Amino acid sequence: MEFCDECGSMMQGRDGTWVCTNEDCGFEKPKGDTAEFVSAGKQEDSGVIDVSDAEDQGMPKTTVKCPECGNMEAYYYMQQIRSADESETRFFICTECEHKWREDDH
Repeated sequence: MEFCDECGSMMQGRDGTWVCTNEDCGFEKPKGDTAEFVSAGKQEDSGVIDVSDAEDQGMPKTTVKCPECGNMEAYYYMQQIRSADESETRFFICTECEHKWREDDH
């Protein structure tokens, strides 16, 4: 599917040309000038995140019980680690013992 560079309306293919379906616009361009779609395929984990300086990075804090030491405060951040139609995963870092854990929505 192609969209008009001028007005954002849907384009229609005619004889090797994309033609804007908005009659007031009239924008046209050759079909060869389209952006290439690249599939991301299987998403991979983005790797290790250094959280040792969480406080220096201004990470927000929340009230949650650390499963390691029982402290009731932790830094948190959210990251998309599954497919786009799944909710983000919340990661916590204890402000006391720096234990790291995650919480998924189920």
